[in-house]
Amino acid sequence: MVDVFKGIGVPEADARVCAEVLITADKRGIDSHGVGRLKPIYYDRIVKTRVQRPVTQLEVVRDCKATAVVDGHHGMGMVIARRSMEMAIEKARVHGLGMVVARNSTHYGYAAHYPLMAVAAGMIGVTGTNARPSIAPTHGVENLLGTNPLVFGIPTDEPFPFTNDYATSVIQRGKVEQYAREGKRCPEGLVVDCEGNSETDPGKILADLVRGRCAFTPIGGLGEETGGYKGYGFATAVEILSAALQQGAFLRQLSGVDAAGRPVPHALGHFFIAIDIECFTDLAAFKQTAGDILRTLRNSRKSPGRERIYTCGEKEHLAWLEREKKGVRLDPVIQAELCTMRDELGLPYRFPFEAD
Repeated sequence: MVDVFKGIGVPEADARVCAEVLITADKRGIDSHGVGRLKPIYYDRIVKTRVQRPVTQLEVVRDCKATAVVDGHHGMGMVIARRSMEMAIEKARVHGLGMVVARNSTHYGYAAHYPLMAVAAGMIGVTGTNARPSIAPTHGVENLLGTNPLVFGIPTDEPFPFTNDYATSVIQRGKVEQYAREGKRCPEGLVVDCEGNSETDPGKILADLVRGRCAFTPIGGLGEETGGYKGYGFATAVEILSAALQQGAFLRQLSGVDAAGRPVPHALGHFFIAIDIECFTDLAAFKQTAGDILRTLRNSRKSPGRERIYTCGEKEHLAWLEREKKGVRLDPVIQAELCTMRDELGLPYRFPFEAD
């Protein structure tokens, strides 16, 4: 991954930042946001459609004590996000809380990476980002909102922090891409077409999303009866915080194509918050209380036939422990993509998975 990023013009230090985000997603079991996204989300956008810049020119537009606004000028989203959260943490050390918002950014990988930076600093971390139009509003079928995750990282006294890293839709593009690679159909009810019918073919879904012919349902589902308005509301809040504070692009403006259908930068927006726990209470006491809450939840009465209750971040921790021993599996589609990028860049080596 580092060689690929360097090969398409990303400076080495930035290439290592980007590769770290992708491989850490795979190590945490988040296969939808790992190396499988190297070619379609980064390589192709830099080399083929040219809507992303390999060299990141981060500009601080406003800097006001505990807050800042940055412009990423369509550079590498992981680099923009890492620096933004570093700034938020620095501000939180001085003011107790720091918030940085970014505009004109690009896909920044799996979202939990940045709150976990705050956790490592003994703080609470929060991030959110808007994205290409995917989610329809409640009672609608037009994809307008992005999958817009709202992610927290909270320290605990356990071997892993609390981390909730998921979209505000029932499913997201990375998962659909994974279904397509594995030759599986999407479950019913997660994606609807313009007539409100369920779509399950992942290849068709990915094509129809770009054309505006289908949409993801928000968390809670299609209507109000199952609480779909809740996911819709959270997605909207993330959209506002990812666009209005930094005066960035939103909704259809994030589609990645212009009126003539030509590729243009996605111009994503993000926000990053760091909260210094020591400004409120003793860090060790906070961690113990947070841990007590999680342990109480896990030790509560289980449904018949269920062996275990999990808390957010636990499955990722278990995946990390497992993959630390056994490595990360690469499916044949990803293997082929790695070979394609290697050959196009003229990198002088063969992978262990290649047949003799």
